Amino acid sequence: MATQEALDADSAADANRTLKAAHRAMWALGDYHTFATSTVWGLGPVLVDTCRISRGQRVLDVAAGTGNVAIRAALTGAAVVASDLTPENFEAGRGAARAAGVEVEWIEGDAEALPFEQDEFDVVTSCFGAMFAPDQQKVANELLRVCRAGGTIGMINFTPEGRGGDFFRLLAPYAPPPPPGALPPVLWGNEEHVRKLFGQQVESLEMTRREYIERAASPHAYLDLFKRTFGPMVAIYASLTDQPERAAALDRDFLEFIERSNRGTPGGPIQIPYEYLLVVARKRGEPPVGRQQLVSGR
Repeated sequence: MATQEALDADSAADANRTLKAAHRAMWALGDYHTFATSTVWGLGPVLVDTCRISRGQRVLDVAAGTGNVAIRAALTGAAVVASDLTPENFEAGRGAARAAGVEVEWIEGDAEALPFEQDEFDVVTSCFGAMFAPDQQKVANELLRVCRAGGTIGMINFTPEGRGGDFFRLLAPYAPPPPPGALPPVLWGNEEHVRKLFGQQVESLEMTRREYIERAASPHAYLDLFKRTFGPMVAIYASLTDQPERAAALDRDFLEFIERSNRGTPGGPIQIPYEYLLVVARKRGEPPVGRQQLVSGR
């Protein structure tokens, strides 16, 4: 007869599989590539440049979406793997990679349990991706595990105090409750929290707050973009199909968010600044023989 401990473990594993399936389905909704190219696509080169990715390196982009960072890393001549929990986005990513004239390997993978060997990559990156996995310590451990000694981990994460934090607080009353124990994704944008997550396994940790701008022709165009293409909002509106009053309230709340955030000219195109934390960590230890030149020559 199975012990209670074993039954509890099986139950937790089943709950985790159900959660992952739900997350995968949510991010597959809408049109993520259109969303990404309309909003965050310009940040891929920022992470590539800051991590000093170059030819001959092996690079992993975690929660890669449709290749914002991965494609830009491949343009440097690096050998790049793009991993994401939602492989439904890979077709668009492959098309974007072909258009850019580069090859990227696309592999389905959970940021909390990456399907790669220890010390496999010279650089590990994530741009507004791994931050959404519920168990943040598992994510940090996995990023460190697959990065070789002396290698680089680079992330771009929304900050709690910026517009990204405002945006997720806006959605919270309309979205399903987070899983038990899950921390807010924007904690990845808090410097002290990131230090605790990486702990003593890094020998250096540089964090810089920066801003990027999202633009649209009008407030309603910006709202329409999110409603059509951003998976989490597509899912929320689908859940409100039989609650038109709440759907209308979310429309109003989002338009108010745009109004108080807009830095564009009144009556003109909107410009919303989003603050992010640029994280660059160097994993403790010396690189293996044969990779020393890559590190010193970047």
